Amino acid sequence: MNYKSLLAIVCGVVFTSTAFAQANILNAKSPEEIGVRTDEQKALDNDKPLEYGYVDDRDIMFAKMTWEKVILDERVNFPLYYPVDTNNIGNNRRSLYDVLTKAIIDGKIKNVYNDSYFTGKRTSKELADITTKIDTLDIGYDQFNADGFVDPEYITTRKIASFDISAYLIKGLWFFDKRQGELKYRLLGIAPAAPDVNFIDSNDEANRKPNALFWVFYPDARDVLHEAKSFNAKNSAIPFSFDHILNSRHFNAVITREENVYGDRKVEDYIAENALMQLLESERIKEKIRNFELDMWSY
Repeated sequence: MNYKSLLAIVCGVVFTSTAFAQANILNAKSPEEIGVRTDEQKALDNDKPLEYGYVDDRDIMFAKMTWEKVILDERVNFPLYYPVDTNNIGNNRRSLYDVLTKAIIDGKIKNVYNDSYFTGKRTSKELADITTKIDTLDIGYDQFNADGFVDPEYITTRKIASFDISAYLIKGLWFFDKRQGELKYRLLGIAPAAPDVNFIDSNDEANRKPNALFWVFYPDARDVLHEAKSFNAKNSAIPFSFDHILNSRHFNAVITREENVYGDRKVEDYIAENALMQLLESERIKEKIRNFELDMWSY
């Protein structure tokens, strides 16, 4: 390797680290300057999500819609879950749930939906109702029965936080692009899933089944998820964006449903109370999709 090649590699590594590491951390004169980029740096970075290529409907030779569950207990899915405690960590690191909810509150994600078909929109009041539980302590009931009112100190508020998110539900389309000659995947929707807020602290596992809180049409959230970075355990100078993780399918998921003639019924609807057989059915659906691409090149 000559010196010019070595110099090019070193410059590339330095530029990449500068572009993705926590901004200004080595040049900051005070803690307030850490993470603050100048307008010139922002213009130089030109940091935008990679646009999807146009796919003509006539080029789609095969397609299959699938719904999957990303279980956050699995180690490979930890980057989507942590950090859950933000009291002792910088503002540049947030969990995927915190990123989505903050973007919704700030208006960066304008529309959220109540199902994976994006037929009905959730209002801010509906979001508050499904993520917040207001309860009264027993001493509050005693006070109400005696005095007719309850002091605020006896009223508790419980909100669903990133700690409570146990899974993400995703919807996507597998399709074979005959122009490119390959099987591709396009993520269409994502939903954080948590137990019902009214039973979230229950010890009964039957009440802790995760349900979708809201659905986000994924293309609407790409800019937000590209700006938010997840921790890279191998190199903290180059974190991954959530958009990169999700689009590259750098996670493990189980297929829970495929589009079918039975009204897109779930696997658990026709294989009930048998977790092993449900997993095997999920793998069967996955292999069926993969085998289509393999069969295209069989003679």
